[in-house]
Amino acid sequence: MTAVLTANGLSKAFGTVSVLNDISFDVRPGEVHAIIGENGAGKSTLMRLLAGHAQPSRGGLELDGQPVSFSGPAAAEAAGIVLVHQEILLAEGLSVAENLFLGREMVRRGIIDDAAMNRLAAGKLAEIGCQVSPKALVRQLALADRQLVQIARALLVPHRLVIFDEPTAVLTGGEVERLMGIIRRLKDQGVAILYISHRLNEVEELADRITVLRDGQMIGTFDAAGLTQADMARLMVGRDFSALYPEPLTPPSVTTSAEILEVQGACVPGFVNDVSFTLRQGEILGFAGMIGAGRTELFEGLLGLRDGYAAALRLNGRDLRIRRPGDAIAAGIAYLTEDRKGKGLLLRLRLAPNLTLTALSWIHRRLFLDKRREAQVLQSAIDGFDIRVRHSAMLAGQLSGGNQQKLLLAKILMTDPKLVIIDEPTRGIDIGNKSQIYGFIQKLVKAGKGCIVISSEMQELIGICTRIIVMRNGRVSGELSGGSMTEANVAMLATGAHDLHQSQNHNQPEPSRGPMVAVTTGPTLDHSFSVQGAMQP
Repeated sequence: MTAVLTANGLSKAFGTVSVLNDISFDVRPGEVHAIIGENGAGKSTLMRLLAGHAQPSRGGLELDGQPVSFSGPAAAEAAGIVLVHQEILLAEGLSVAENLFLGREMVRRGIIDDAAMNRLAAGKLAEIGCQVSPKALVRQLALADRQLVQIARALLVPHRLVIFDEPTAVLTGGEVERLMGIIRRLKDQGVAILYISHRLNEVEELADRITVLRDGQMIGTFDAAGLTQADMARLMVGRDFSALYPEPLTPPSVTTSAEILEVQGACVPGFVNDVSFTLRQGEILGFAGMIGAGRTELFEGLLGLRDGYAAALRLNGRDLRIRRPGDAIAAGIAYLTEDRKGKGLLLRLRLAPNLTLTALSWIHRRLFLDKRREAQVLQSAIDGFDIRVRHSAMLAGQLSGGNQQKLLLAKILMTDPKLVIIDEPTRGIDIGNKSQIYGFIQKLVKAGKGCIVISSEMQELIGICTRIIVMRNGRVSGELSGGSMTEANVAMLATGAHDLHQSQNHNQPEPSRGPMVAVTTGPTLDHSFSVQGAMQP
């Protein structure tokens, strides 16, 4: 079978720095070919070369067995090659439909046909399970919906090869399943798929073949059927990663452990209604839920990042009143945002100002910054958090995703907070950096700080948390601890299946005397946990 696209010895260097060296592989019609590797392995650079966004320093491409060179992404799209970027590349001030057709607007009698574009956009959005209005402004959308819009834009043009670069990094549960269904349908239609993901379970489920990169070098291409997730991890990092999570913390005593944070009756209009919880010293408290459950909005409301209020908010027993983010910082609360590129870091600035922005008073010398002190603080962060840098003067945007996250973690700890809230700690991060970040989080708790983790990865929460609070439709649907922290239990509470199961059991008629009949009422839930604030379906 002739490959759709073949890479022959592709190499890419930026000045004297080589980021890809002699990469050769092909992708065939009707297959899912996964590309895996740690952050910085060269995956995204490789995808940019394939889709015409950059030119190789050496090597070349073949399309249907014939040499080809793409002058830009438009030339690659004309050949049927489309790239779904890892970063969200949408115009926030335009509508969803305007973004889908940006640069390829539909025109009728010399006038842009908004009605036709809205109609076609609605159809494509529905096809991939995105329920946003084509007339909605992108700036009003959640991060997950923006990613789905970006995927819909790529699939609007005729495509023979679709490249997905970390497509599920901001998606959870149902959104991931719908996307996988789309990918399988594309495969059945004979479309070639290149799939890049740090979620090895997705790779194992989807891929036919897997190419592994490490430090810009090609380790090899393998049949997916012959690789387990552990095999993939070893090939990616060159060492065994069977122990991804640190040894679990001992759950604190409810009667003797001090309460670090107490929240009562928290509300964020339009997102969260009457949420109450506590965080005790010595535990990592996780927040789980589907997209739209209100997890991120809850903490943004509590920390003054959006309108919200609580009947009571106490940190280490002291009442707090937070109106703006500065109040939270002053009180000793640090927040690591889920959107590290858009809200967490200034990608076009150097590492030092990114690190010290929230703690400038520490490195002031009268009216000026103490550059020597700033350099010392940066080097300490680089060493302490193992931030891999080519040189200390590089821009934050030049770091890999995992190293950006470690820089952001170092930044929020500059103020020596009492409570650290981390939203999506390992989104888009490879397995090696994940393991390090889990270790950093546990060290925070062992040092006496409070720690809350919001994550869309259920296994991550189960692996590092002492307790998990599950949210649905802006309310707490349940709380899990100990052996009840399973993916099945989290999923049931997050989707409302628990409410349905209880309702079915409540309405079940008394069995009549006679032959015994097995009645299936739905999945069984481990009831060794408390259920709070039952959800309305």
